[in-house]
Parts: sequence; C-alpha cells; structure tokens
Amino acid sequence: MGGSGGGAAGTTGRCPCGTGAPFDRCCGRLLGGEAHAVTAEQLMRSRYSAFAEGDVEYLTLTWDPATRPRRVRADAGTEWTGLEVLATTGGGMLDHEGTVEFVAHHRRGGVDGTLHETSRFTRVDGRWVYVGPALP
Repeated sequence: MGGSGGGAAGTTGRCPCGTGAPFDRCCGRLLGGEAHAVTAEQLMRSRYSAFAEGDVEYLTLTWDPATRPRRVRADAGTEWTGLEVLATTGGGMLDHEGTVEFVAHHRRGGVDGTLHETSRFTRVDGRWVYVGPALP
C-alpha cells in the first residue's frame, strides 16, 4: 500500500494525527499496509496523516467505493498543521458505523485555516472506510 510520502513526519518524526506517538508506530503502520484501523477514529486520524503525507493511494483505499470520487487528489499547496478530535459516536471495535467530529488545521499560501467536519464511517468487508461528511 505504501504512500507517496513527502510529508513532514516521514518515518522518524511524530505522527501528524496528534497522538504524540512516532509516525512509524502510529499511522505509519496503517499507511504502510502493516495494520488496519480498528476504530473509526483511528481511521480518521490515519486519513488526516495521509493528507499530511500526500498519500493519495491510502486515501483512495480507505474511501467507501459507493461515495469515492472517480479521482482522489491531495493538494500539495496545503500544509496540514494539526488535528483536534472533538467527539466520536459509535465507530468502536464492535460497531458497523460511526462518526468522528474533528477540526483539521492547515496553512495554504501563508494563510491559516480550519476544516471542521463530522465524518461518517462504515465497515466494508470488515474494514473501516470513510463515507463522507455527516449531513446536519
């Protein structure tokens, strides 16, 4: 599965997802195909790390095929600078669906911004995938 890399964490730094763990022992294992997310939150964090690392392959593989766009792209001009997980509903080891509310901080063109979303997740063939934003 390996990603295109190029992000700040690489294999030696702290994971972009905000856990404080080293990348190679946190989301790096998921992006590298060595493990799969066991909760919706873990998948959401790993997808944030994939955006930070520019790993389009991982983003594609972890997007529900029913809602995934024809082409998934990473914006090289966006630097992802931090993640706050605000709330989770369901999405546990024994659940089939869940949501994760988060704020993702980024910088583009020297301007700071945020993405606030409640994302929906489900299991497809036993693995967590991103469905899309939860509708209000």
